[in-house]
Formats: sequence, structure tokens, C-alpha cells
Amino acid sequence: MTPRLNIFQVAPEGTKAMMAVGTAVENSGLEHSLIQLVKLRASQINGCAFCIHMHATDAVKHGESPMRIHLLDAWRESPVFTDRERAALAWTESLTKVAETGAPDADYAVLKGRFGDTEIGNLTLLIGTINLWNRVQVGLRAIPKVDVPAKDAA
Repeated sequence: MTPRLNIFQVAPEGTKAMMAVGTAVENSGLEHSLIQLVKLRASQINGCAFCIHMHATDAVKHGESPMRIHLLDAWRESPVFTDRERAALAWTESLTKVAETGAPDADYAVLKGRFGDTEIGNLTLLIGTINLWNRVQVGLRAIPKVDVPAKDAA
């Protein structure tokens, strides 16, 4: 796969604005581990290798369990996620697949039981932001910098 272009070089003002939203969410009081799980789950759904690599690496660096990362795609069947994380992950899936789901009231009700209004607002901004990053990086063919021995590379 060949990268198409570097969004940071060609649209620096737009990427700065996107990064500012990300910084606001990071400083909102939401747990760092929850933020990383949401970013990872949306990136898995969207097939963004660049973002999966970045957020899995960051999560592990900040103490996330590799097992929870492995089980994230099957979070509904796994006992390693809290009720709060489950509510956030369901909302992540609903908004990431919004054309299919319509963001159902049932998912919002579960979310409302675990998060305050400000947290819901910041979580929703987080989900929207990672979905935009995924679309930019997939569309422009961003390639993660992964150390893979040549014999294992595809």
C-alpha cells in the first residue's frame, strides 16, 4: 500500500483544529483508559490500521492490559470490561455505524445511566473525532510505523 498524501502537511490548520478537539476531550475528565478503548473500538470497526496501532500502543504504554485489547472486538462476550466501559463501547458502535443504527434510544439510555451530560457530550465528541481521523487516515492510506521482520511482512 502506498500513502496518498500526508494530511498534516497539506492541511495543517484543519489538523490542528482536530487535534485541539482531541486535547479538549483528553482534558475533560474522562478516564484515559476509556478514551483509548473508544478510539480502538471505532478504529477496529473502520479498519484503520494506522489508528489501531497508535491507540493500542498508547494504551499499553499507559498500563492497559494486552488481554483487554485482544478482547475488545468481543467486548459484549468478555467479562473484563466494566459496565461504564460497556455503555461507552455500545455508544461508540452506535455512532460509528450511525447510518445503520440511527443511534438508538436504548443505547443512549444505558449511557445516561453511567455518564453525566457533560461526559456524554465529551464522549460523543471523542467518537466523532476518532471517526473523522479514521476516515482521513484510511482514505489517504496512512501506514503505521510497525517494526515487523521482513520475513513476516506481507
